[in-house]
Amino acid sequence: MNVAARDQQVSFVPCDLDAERRVLGILIRYPDKIDEIADFLDDSLFYDPAHRKIFRAIRELYQTRGKISYTQVYSKLRKEKELDSPDELLIGLTQSFISQAELRPSIEVLREKAGKRRILQAAHQIEEMILLETEESLPAYQAKAQELIFQAANVDGVDGEIAKDLLTVLNKCFLNLIARREGKTSHGLTVRFPSIDVLTTGFKKKDLIILAARPSMGKTALALNFAVNVARRNIPVLIFSLEMDDEQIGDRMVISELFRYQTERPISAFDYNTKLGEEDFIKTQSVFSELYDLPMKIVDKRGLSVGEIRAIGRKVKSEWPDLGLVIIDYLQLIRPPDDDRRNWALVVGSIVREIRDLAGELDLPIILLSQLNRGVESRENKRPMLSDLRDSGNIEEYADVVMFLYRDDYYYPEQAAEKGTLGQVEVIIAKQRKGPTGKAVLRWIPEYTRFIDEANREDV
Repeated sequence: MNVAARDQQVSFVPCDLDAERRVLGILIRYPDKIDEIADFLDDSLFYDPAHRKIFRAIRELYQTRGKISYTQVYSKLRKEKELDSPDELLIGLTQSFISQAELRPSIEVLREKAGKRRILQAAHQIEEMILLETEESLPAYQAKAQELIFQAANVDGVDGEIAKDLLTVLNKCFLNLIARREGKTSHGLTVRFPSIDVLTTGFKKKDLIILAARPSMGKTALALNFAVNVARRNIPVLIFSLEMDDEQIGDRMVISELFRYQTERPISAFDYNTKLGEEDFIKTQSVFSELYDLPMKIVDKRGLSVGEIRAIGRKVKSEWPDLGLVIIDYLQLIRPPDDDRRNWALVVGSIVREIRDLAGELDLPIILLSQLNRGVESRENKRPMLSDLRDSGNIEEYADVVMFLYRDDYYYPEQAAEKGTLGQVEVIIAKQRKGPTGKAVLRWIPEYTRFIDEANREDV
């Protein structure tokens, strides 16, 4: 097929065959340019199959011999016998450009066209999926469609510079250092519990934070305290509650904020859930008014799969590009794939890995709550350890931060009363890739589902 016929055949597809020819022609004439554009160009950016084969031939010759020439490319193509009239194609390529300066602009054109083709392909896949009825439910179709579009929109051919020089990396680090010094940003997302923030220097973007404890230790309450503290700084928060419904979450937030009145006439959870007097109602109404404007979304659908969580996360991220924190309550309630026949430990490990990948994809920290296995109960020292996670999959391996909650008064109330540790909660940082391990001490106010900071830190 001659050049004119090929151009006419693909006129309805997002592509630019002239740009493809310019790139190939420049690389054949100026092979030293390959090193400059290796990180930005691969054969997927070429629409024409013949052009893809020619690029592969150029690349293979350069990788094996360190240099290429017109004759070498021609000989390789003729030997492989995959193209008709390779001589005609190559002659056209060497006449397709005016200056080697056209190389990078032409590559940008290829990247743009390839991106449009990916979106078009995703649309076709969605159409085929619906027509063939491949999924079982509307949420499954929505999750799959969102995944296809998100991937098509966020994959830009070859990923920038794969191998980054040290100077580039250190420049970014130095700019971050200056921003922190000038108070423009912290190293991570602080949760306004000073003893925790000192240990973590804030939760980092792309990190998976595991918050684990035995039942009734206050995992959900602490996570909600984190969420409100973050949202108060106008940083959007997304909460997945797989156990409690949205009203329970909302009531907990209100009751927690009523703690501020405990030095006056306290308004307890019992008061809130029965009938408030006029004065208490006015105070409670003011709490509602303050919470109304917080940038927070709550998903309270039970039995969500990782795929559905990912789809919702992407949707909220598209609505709120500055989404700063995701909280998932809790790991063991995430629905595994229906056809997964592996043992539970492997299934949970796979779920945790996918949640960590989602943190990277959304570019924010995810706090994943988790139950601990019963092994804690059988020990004399009931403080959780990393080994208490192992029966539940590769949680420790994939987590960037592992935090445990421990209360003396939960197990030994009489001893706690004697020692003065009633209400004390140890937040044990048992693992942290980017910082130290340690222990922060908070005080638990159960009637308000509220934690307050003891401004105390001990090393583990």
